[in-house]
Amino acid sequence: MQEQFETTRGPQRAFLVALELPLRRSDGWNARESLEELERLVDTAGGVVVGREMQTRSKPDGATYIGSGKAEELEVIRRDLEFDLVIFDGQLSPVQQRNLEEVVQCQVTDRTAVILDIFAQRARTREAKLQVELAQQNYRLPRLTGKGIELSRLGGGIGTRGPGETRLEVDRRRIRERISTLREELDEIRAHRTRLRSDRAQGTAPVVALTGYTNAGKSTLHRALSGSDVLAEDRLFATLDATTRRVDPAEGESYLLVDTVGFIHNLPTFVVAAFRSTLEEVNEADLLLHVVDASHAKRAEQMQTVQDVLAELKAAGKPTIIVYNKADQVEPGDLEHLLRQTPGAVAVAAAQGENLEGLQKAIHQALSSRREVLELVIPYAKSSWLAWAHERGRVLAEEHRAEGTYVKLELERGLASRLRAGLGL
Repeated sequence: MQEQFETTRGPQRAFLVALELPLRRSDGWNARESLEELERLVDTAGGVVVGREMQTRSKPDGATYIGSGKAEELEVIRRDLEFDLVIFDGQLSPVQQRNLEEVVQCQVTDRTAVILDIFAQRARTREAKLQVELAQQNYRLPRLTGKGIELSRLGGGIGTRGPGETRLEVDRRRIRERISTLREELDEIRAHRTRLRSDRAQGTAPVVALTGYTNAGKSTLHRALSGSDVLAEDRLFATLDATTRRVDPAEGESYLLVDTVGFIHNLPTFVVAAFRSTLEEVNEADLLLHVVDASHAKRAEQMQTVQDVLAELKAAGKPTIIVYNKADQVEPGDLEHLLRQTPGAVAVAAAQGENLEGLQKAIHQALSSRREVLELVIPYAKSSWLAWAHERGRVLAEEHRAEGTYVKLELERGLASRLRAGLGL
């Protein structure tokens, strides 16, 4: 059973299916809106949608998700439309997937598989490729199926042995071994990232991380602020890698700007977990820029999705600036109302370079709150701390006196406490 879109034989013809669950919907999305997003995902993955179907149920059917009668209807539709793939806007269990494929004579998959396929196409760095493969293997493992499991039992005669592992058991063992290897490799990358962050913490540049729903314009904003060559496309999940560039604004201190993978609703926990090493950049940042597509009809629900994932990453309490992007596509009155609803938010049009100065000012103000200005005299016997202060802070004034060197400097609050302790103050 194939789990990904094929690209070598032309685009697959896909039929989309969604359930409207009025008693269980609590995320603000209805089936039609979610189905429209799924269609965009399929387009991004390279498939062609030839039809859609929605069904209202109180809960998914345990055996076939949509019920046996509806599954049989799908097979009739398949013969008429000649599609070769059915995609469900939800997460199918392995049992549901197998049962559906017995009725509908084509490949059956779900929203998660489409997202993973896009990830596989977009992964560029070694880290991204490892993360994608880990998510794919975790998705694939419970879906392995085959015949002949009974053949692994012992034979009927005295002293006889069974034939050993079946092909299915071998496949499962190999996938588990591969998952273990991938986790070890990603742990090494994670440790390397930790070392880099430790070295970075010794410097003076704070870290600002972009976060937000997929296609909100994070990469476009990254390019606009830093002049980087980060890929920016009007497509879902255009970038998967955490890209860091130094930004030197006209006013205020320099900072490191990190672009990260976007989020999407119904993103399974194991997918988020696979990208743990990349998403730690969000958790370790000094400031988050939550980029929002101000023109999107489901902007509030998208913002809530991002908040939910940030909470899962234990980064929900980070200092954050809401950045309403694509402001040029919103009526002025609506934009003013939106900004009144979210004090401290900044509206920009990153693609056009509009109001980037206002955003830089907000970033400077937010970063300034994490620093303090202190005045002290460093005894000549402890002059090593003067060099330390020059490396890690911004010296505003310096004067040599009889008892030592007087300095007035701006320093991150944690480093200021460390300096005071080192001088015995």
